[in-house]
Amino acid sequence: MPWKASSVMEEKVRFVFEYEQDERTMTELCQRYGIARETGYVWLRRYRERGLEGLVELNRAAVRHGNQTAAETERAVLELRQAHMRWGPRKLKRVLERDQPQQRWPAASTIGELLKREGLVVGRKQRRRTAPYTEPLAHADGPNRVWCADFKGWFRTGDGERVDPLTISDAYSRYLLRCQAVEKTDTVRARAIFEAAFREYGMPRAIRTDNGAPFASSAVGGLSRLAVWWMKLGIVPERIQAGHPEQKDYASYCTSLVRPGIIWSVSDLRENLRP
Repeated sequence: MPWKASSVMEEKVRFVFEYEQDERTMTELCQRYGIARETGYVWLRRYRERGLEGLVELNRAAVRHGNQTAAETERAVLELRQAHMRWGPRKLKRVLERDQPQQRWPAASTIGELLKREGLVVGRKQRRRTAPYTEPLAHADGPNRVWCADFKGWFRTGDGERVDPLTISDAYSRYLLRCQAVEKTDTVRARAIFEAAFREYGMPRAIRTDNGAPFASSAVGGLSRLAVWWMKLGIVPERIQAGHPEQKDYASYCTSLVRPGIIWSVSDLRENLRP
């Protein structure tokens, strides 16, 4: 015999119907349906007052929580926000406390949630990030197999001029191929330095870089214009994992030389660090 399933609403209707037929007492019906007598009388009273609608299960959630922000407080926060759409939750709280110190204002986090609920917060656009490099890095088992390239980060020389050096080294021999200052870390200037290095030393099988521009981009596959140019030349562009600069394996003396205080001028950088 299949199991007979019924909903709570059906059980309530059947309970009230059997009681109205006056075939069983309230005690007998409550024992049969497995409920307390108080519950049975509640169902009967709701049915007689509102009909079948009274038997629908009511929402037991509190209409208002004890720690809920007062409506007047929320209204004051929203009015100030609408008057100053650039103000964030913290500034709104500071201004409200300054103007009305006698009133207790909610925390900045609560104000932020209120602004989100009322649609007064515009979410930030998700920043497109460079796709992770999943291929294994090529093994540098000989010279001119893998080159490493990186912009060391800008600094000012002793004469106050800004320097942003691009370093290129051989991963196997740790030989510093290029350490040249550029005016801007873009594709045009970086490509010119690589072209000069190719003419002097030949071309490697792979070039290993980090995930920043101009070596990588947020395009499909993380390829930049510079990386596409390498691929056209038969060079495999490699990108290290984010947060693992040791995978670039640069010449140790390159990092120690290229820092503020060592180089007096750009001309020193170009002449004294020439390979």
